[in-house]
Amino acid sequence: MPALTPTLTLAMDLIARPSVTPDDQGCQELLIQRLQKLGFEIERLPFEDVTNLWARRGNDGPVFCFAGHTDVVPSGPVERWSHPPFEPQIHEGNLYGRGAADMKGSIAAFMTALERFIEHHPDHPGSIALLITSDEEGDFINGTTRVIDVLEARNEKIDWCIVGEPSSTKKVGDVIKNGRRGSISGVLTVHGKQGHVAYPHLARNPVHLAAPALAELSAEVWDQGNDYFPPTSFQISNIHAGTGATNVVPGELEVKFNLRFSTELTAEQIKQRVHAILDKHQFDYALDWVLSGNPFITGEGALVEACQASIKAITGRDTELSTSGGTSDGRFIAPTGAQVVELGPCNATIHQINEHVRAKDLDTLSALYENILARLFSEAPAAE
Repeated sequence: MPALTPTLTLAMDLIARPSVTPDDQGCQELLIQRLQKLGFEIERLPFEDVTNLWARRGNDGPVFCFAGHTDVVPSGPVERWSHPPFEPQIHEGNLYGRGAADMKGSIAAFMTALERFIEHHPDHPGSIALLITSDEEGDFINGTTRVIDVLEARNEKIDWCIVGEPSSTKKVGDVIKNGRRGSISGVLTVHGKQGHVAYPHLARNPVHLAAPALAELSAEVWDQGNDYFPPTSFQISNIHAGTGATNVVPGELEVKFNLRFSTELTAEQIKQRVHAILDKHQFDYALDWVLSGNPFITGEGALVEACQASIKAITGRDTELSTSGGTSDGRFIAPTGAQVVELGPCNATIHQINEHVRAKDLDTLSALYENILARLFSEAPAAE
């Protein structure tokens, strides 16, 4: 068993708190106690049942921010875990527990990196901040997006932001996310007329009506992508119609779908094109949209360069820039003009039974975060 370093000790303390969305279970108060000792000004920003924290040290720019979430997804069947999900244990070099990878390990690494950096640079230029929410795994309504609204209302800007999402694939730092695709979902309801299957002329089957349009949507080439993003994709995730009987024509069809889209398209363009295809097939429908986030990209600049240089210095690895995967709270921060990247531990077991990370990886991650801070604030370069 590896030694319980400060990062591992804090990670285990956080994991032991069953903070299933949106219940923070005191995780942020634990962080606040340590941040206050470092001279951070603390701002608690609760909205509805969501706990949010904005902590800042310094009054000048540029502003560097660590962003993350203390909430976790449910454990699933506890009996299927080899170690209880909220009783963190280190076994064969791995730290087990819900949130070990996503993302209490990163938060612990944030904290210990800050403690060491401030010990060595108590009069650092600029400002350092933390934005922590308990609503990243849930509906994302009262979490980071609300904190950003508060900051924007008073023109308080973040210049550089590292989101601690588990970005790595096989080894810490082998991949960082410098952007994310947009995500827009639709719930399509096709109205038909229920009837007996033996009398189809007296019914109107919504499945038959919609099938050609759904095939066209599935075959549509939305764009070609670009240097940063793969082509936009359309996927049907759920489809339901019928009463369960084999002799009844359904009266209504519900189809849920999602598009992950690149910067080649806007959400409005997607809506227009989907409606155009549906309208062409001339059936009665309703369509409700939910935009989860627009695409964003952080190109070359001080933050990406500092991350790449730190990963090379600490691990000896060249890192891959990627925009793959789902969405993150970076989608709320990037539109303010901030440079945003995601850098965290390996993501192989996130949301799974027996979620775990290599214990030593959290200390490596903490060293990376400290090194990045040192590079960004060594000469207090202007934010780009």
